Amino acid sequence: MSAEKLTITDKLTTTEKSGIGIAHSKLILIGEHAVVHGQPAIAIPFPLVGVESVIEYQPGKTKFDSTFYRGPMDAAPVTLEGIVNSIHATLKYLGLPNKNMIIRVKSSIPPGKGLGSSASVAIAIIRSLFSFAEVQYTERELLHFANIAEKFAHGSPSGIDTLTITSESPVWFEKENPVGYIRPGEDFHFIVADSGRIGDTRSAVESVAHMLKKAPKRIQTKIERIGQLTHQAKHALEKAGRNILGQLLNEAQKELAALGVSDEGLDRLINFARKEGALGAKLTGAGNGGCIIALAKNEIHSRQLAEKLKEFGAYAVWPFTLRKQD
Repeated sequence: MSAEKLTITDKLTTTEKSGIGIAHSKLILIGEHAVVHGQPAIAIPFPLVGVESVIEYQPGKTKFDSTFYRGPMDAAPVTLEGIVNSIHATLKYLGLPNKNMIIRVKSSIPPGKGLGSSASVAIAIIRSLFSFAEVQYTERELLHFANIAEKFAHGSPSGIDTLTITSESPVWFEKENPVGYIRPGEDFHFIVADSGRIGDTRSAVESVAHMLKKAPKRIQTKIERIGQLTHQAKHALEKAGRNILGQLLNEAQKELAALGVSDEGLDRLINFARKEGALGAKLTGAGNGGCIIALAKNEIHSRQLAEKLKEFGAYAVWPFTLRKQD
């Protein structure tokens, strides 16, 4: 997206008394946890689930209407504190009063599953606030206000969620370095499977940080190994192909398990996917609950594997294709 213009994909419309904003989800392909400690990560836009925020004029206090909370914004639960802070900052920036509006949020992104739910909600709401104010935003403005919410949700977020949710291409992310975008050299057929259990990103990130303090040499080696695998995965996406990428995903899972962020439920799904022919499978996101991502051999295998994962007991399954970009 251009820094100065809205794109067609934003699908924003305005009327005198309403504003709409949408946001898709995201997946981390490889680099979880290591990215917090200076290593690269690759994330993929995930358009199969998303968020829509609609703001309408309604006299009185600002109100929420969503599946996670209904009522006055100023009485929202502490779990929404980051979103509320983000809204306050955006309203102040736009010169809008904190009143006379209702924010209706619909989301198909399951929270706590590593799919960027909190960032997607924040981005959709911020887009709808700019739409309501009839002001065009820059990408920099969007990321700034979304990251206010992310800091509360994750403690010390890498920033990868917000960047990927505002992108149409896979993102190469390293802290303190310019963001890069990856152009896949072929189609990659993935399956995301939900374990049905919620993960806690903040506690998982803090757990790895604690391990790093206790055993710096051993844990730093694991983190650097994930970084090496991520560099190789970039090459696999662009040139080397799906068989190599699958092997790299399996290797990354070993390191994540050694960091203590996998668990029995994730391992069951990962091992089953591999047994059914997946080229590679690993957790995606913070771990200890949440989802796995598996790489299929082709589109037919992707559909077959998705069905088998459902039968095996995955809570939800999404097959999707990362398309070749010329």
